[in-house]
Amino acid sequence: MWIRRRRRPRPTIAENAVSDHGPTRVIVAATKAPPQRFISWTVLAMMTVGSVGYLGSAPATSVFGLASVFLYVLPAFVFLVPVSLVAAELASGWPGGVYNWVREGVSAPMGLLAVWCEFAQTIFYYPALLAYVAGTLAYVIDPSLAANGVYNAVVIIVLFWGGVLISSRGVGLVAKLSSSGTLIGTLIPGAILVVLGIAYLLQGNHSAAPMNTHHLLPAWTGIASVVLVVNSFFTYAGIEVNAVHVDDLRNPGREFPRSIFLAMALVLAIFILPTLAIAWVIPEKKISFTAGVMQAFNILFAHFGIKFAVPLVAIALAIGALAGMMAWLDGPSEGLLRIGREQGFLPPFFQKVNAKGIEMRILTGQAIVITVIALLYAFIPDVSRDYWIFAVMATQIYLIMYVLMFIAAVRLRRKQPDHARGYRAPALFLLCVVGAVSSVAALIIGLIAPSQFGHTNRLLYAVLILGGIFVIGIVPPLLMDRLRKPAWKVAGSAPTPEL
Repeated sequence: MWIRRRRRPRPTIAENAVSDHGPTRVIVAATKAPPQRFISWTVLAMMTVGSVGYLGSAPATSVFGLASVFLYVLPAFVFLVPVSLVAAELASGWPGGVYNWVREGVSAPMGLLAVWCEFAQTIFYYPALLAYVAGTLAYVIDPSLAANGVYNAVVIIVLFWGGVLISSRGVGLVAKLSSSGTLIGTLIPGAILVVLGIAYLLQGNHSAAPMNTHHLLPAWTGIASVVLVVNSFFTYAGIEVNAVHVDDLRNPGREFPRSIFLAMALVLAIFILPTLAIAWVIPEKKISFTAGVMQAFNILFAHFGIKFAVPLVAIALAIGALAGMMAWLDGPSEGLLRIGREQGFLPPFFQKVNAKGIEMRILTGQAIVITVIALLYAFIPDVSRDYWIFAVMATQIYLIMYVLMFIAAVRLRRKQPDHARGYRAPALFLLCVVGAVSSVAALIIGLIAPSQFGHTNRLLYAVLILGGIFVIGIVPPLLMDRLRKPAWKVAGSAPTPEL
């Protein structure tokens, strides 16, 4: 992603009176630019939590019960920590996001592939995220709607187009909505769910999932039994996404790593504790991947006699998920716009921005594709399964970008050891090796259908996932590179606003 350049006012032209020494002199008097408005590192941390820490990812892992802790902690050490530390160094030394990192460290074509993967994964991420929102909001109307494909399709389409409309108002509004929405819709409901779950157990109620030391690790029944570990990679993916706002910090070199570390701690707490709470009150075979959080709230609120609060929590959770979507909308599309202009990858039509500097034509094109994908929910009966497939495709495409990022970080440390960095990651080579190996392993595991899918044709499942990766993640950047024209390259100037 690329850092949005702030728009400066045009200089004014003042004319002096005719003097005795010559004709009128034209003096360009530059108006004073308004002071830059900074965001605090805590706000950026909350935006990052909103990008990756929504509660909708918890149900898919809660089916493992106590073993879900292991499935969160392992990817945290082998993926979350390397991504966070490496991204902190790259962002503090090479502003401009993943395209600039990979271009400098590997090559421009690989930079294009990286930024496209970052953008393209959202094409699958948004339907999965909004399906969770639809399942959550169903508890405001009728819980049975959570499994209704037509209802899910309508909600996905309406909410995404609404998000595009809000994004058109500028990055400032998006920042406010995403940070406050994370608090209202993720941190507070997550804390309530955990507190109620603990109170439920303290009253002597038995946990639906075994909570003894014999269940600390997932039961091994073949590789398909631990495929849902990929869901943990998906939940952590994106912790670096708000590097697009690194220039909005007062001291980026010191404050960006600080915001990342705070976000890491909050994300782990948000994932592990609510996931356990769901496992305490819902039997494994009854957990819905899209509505599992609301299932748990529904049971706990009914148990404690406060079921009237179910719609309020549902609305809060929806706000939290939508805050995460808003945090994502601007960054990847901005990165695509920048390289599309500076390298000539995008036709002039897609290089236009609105008066707020937002790449509305790119977002609109993305919305059209997501609308088509959302319609699949209306025709495929198992909404929970759809959610999982879209989540896996998003993860696989995104992991390609991470592998390229780790390679670029190692090469940049070797090629440009004296380049100024506001932060230097410790043991960078080891971090990159661990992160790259774990990413490749998750890519391979993600091609296997989870055991929870029953008798799914595994070959057909793998072909479906590979087909999605190839069509959405690989083919478009190849075509963009082959079809680009010199006339499309407009370096060194701001995007052309739409009239």
